[in-house]
Amino acid sequence: MNQSLRLILGHGSLAALLLTAGPVVAQQSEDSAVQLAREYERTGEHEKAAYLFGRLRPDEQTAPNILPDYLAALQALKRDKEAEKLVKRAQRQRPTDLAMGVTLGQVYAKAGDQGAAQKQWDRVLAQLTSAQVVPVATEFQKAGLPELTARTYLRGRELAKNETEFAPQLIQLYTQSGQTDKLMSETLRLVQDDEQQLPFVRNMLQNSLQDDKDFAALEKELLTLVQKNPERGVYSELLLWLQVQRRDFTGALVQAKALDRRGRTEGQRVLEVAEIARRNKDYESAISGYEYLVREYRGRPYYALARQRLVQTREDQVRTTYPVSVTQLRSLLQDYQQVLTDLGRTPETAPVLRSMAALMAFQLDEKDAAIKLLNEVIEMPRASLDVVDQAKIDLADIYLLRAESWEATLLYSQVEKSHKDTPLGYDAKLRNARLSYFAGDFKLAQSHLDILKQATSREIANDAMQLSLLITDNTAMDTAGVALRDYATVEQLVFQNKIPDALRGLDALLQKYPGHALQDEAWFLKAQLLRRTGDYPAALVTLESITANPKYDVLSDDALFLAASIQEENLQDFGKAQQLYNQVLVKYPGSIYVAEARKRFRKLRGDVVN
Repeated sequence: MNQSLRLILGHGSLAALLLTAGPVVAQQSEDSAVQLAREYERTGEHEKAAYLFGRLRPDEQTAPNILPDYLAALQALKRDKEAEKLVKRAQRQRPTDLAMGVTLGQVYAKAGDQGAAQKQWDRVLAQLTSAQVVPVATEFQKAGLPELTARTYLRGRELAKNETEFAPQLIQLYTQSGQTDKLMSETLRLVQDDEQQLPFVRNMLQNSLQDDKDFAALEKELLTLVQKNPERGVYSELLLWLQVQRRDFTGALVQAKALDRRGRTEGQRVLEVAEIARRNKDYESAISGYEYLVREYRGRPYYALARQRLVQTREDQVRTTYPVSVTQLRSLLQDYQQVLTDLGRTPETAPVLRSMAALMAFQLDEKDAAIKLLNEVIEMPRASLDVVDQAKIDLADIYLLRAESWEATLLYSQVEKSHKDTPLGYDAKLRNARLSYFAGDFKLAQSHLDILKQATSREIANDAMQLSLLITDNTAMDTAGVALRDYATVEQLVFQNKIPDALRGLDALLQKYPGHALQDEAWFLKAQLLRRTGDYPAALVTLESITANPKYDVLSDDALFLAASIQEENLQDFGKAQQLYNQVLVKYPGSIYVAEARKRFRKLRGDVVN
């Protein structure tokens, strides 16, 4: 055996045996040598790998399945001239494979000659054909050269004479490299001539745009496009989607109205936006949308629903404006009555009867009248099972108000059985769990909650999880749950709208169990109740008991955000509110309140916030 080979590969190696084998196994020997060379290269033994690759025939050395490993070995050994010759030989053997030109450029770059590399890559782009666009772009991308990858696709677009050619590849590339301005241009160009691309474009934008400034830039661009192309509904659709994402429901309503007029959808888009605004507690925007529907679409399919939703949203607004005005509540009752007078008492207007009953029972203490209304719904001919069972849940709640727990649990259980494994059934089970919690039967409550934590409705699952954690945390050390029983009694008083009694109960609990794990929960609930009564200074002082004590970190972000909301919404001390929202952002970057706190902070600072 050649002495130099022995020195490189070592005595007794497989390679030595291969090199001394006879012609009968020549091909097998060559294959084995390639495998061994690859293994040497993989383990970083570049000298051995280069030696074995160098013994192959010239056409084998440049084969697509061998060249990358041979080239890597030569470059690792700084044998740059040999690497250059190897790639140039491959180019001569495969003159139509422009991807080899990309590889040659990499050889120059690796050798430190960036100028030669750039010239070589420019030459590749100048020689590009339509058939070579994808393989060349792929090679540039593998080399970690996103700018040249993009230039390849853009050159391919010129060759195809099509402004949207390679758009998906460019969108993905711009997304990965964080070039949001180019990403937005590509996505908007994609829907310019093909509205079917709208779902894809929305998905890409949703996944790619993170910062508020990016959404603001996109909104500005879309507004310009809508003004320039009023006949192109796709831009209004995209702008509507974006404004809903940013919770700019006032702006979204403008686009929804335009889309309704263009598509003659009789107010459907406005209704959708108003419903989303209501769920997000933007009552002003929701009311504006419903009022528009009532005014412009009288007698149309969504008119009756808009009439109902309008009064219900006004009630939501009144009930969350503290202190709650009884005069306004009675005015709302008259509005509900007017809706029934105009639309009739039918299964379609049953939600109005339910809303009236809740208002009477929980806000005006007219429980008997409320029960009468709900029984009317339950006994209503042709009423759907869902409507009837929703009324049963409402009726059970009122029985719970009257401390008639047995009647309440019977009705909840009826709905559980008739709506097994549905959101309505889960809602009934959650209320049954809450009833057991109020009664101090924490074991029974927990058995319900363990099931509900797997509920398909995220809201119900979250509520179940919170109550379950409250029970678990406060019965771990105190297995009898003595303090928790007192706290549950207070929460029942809150449910019954007996706020003064609940406040007295909280004060007694805080005095009776100083330092208990429930203390922060009790303070937070007390602050919420004080806000409801209009005693804002006392609410803020109570919240400071949580925010000023590091051991209450679980509720600290909740308390800080609530304090900021009171300063902004109730006391209108916008400077102090801005400071507190900023504290939420700085101290609790992982809080669920961050997005809303940032929006409010920017608005108070004077930024243009939509």
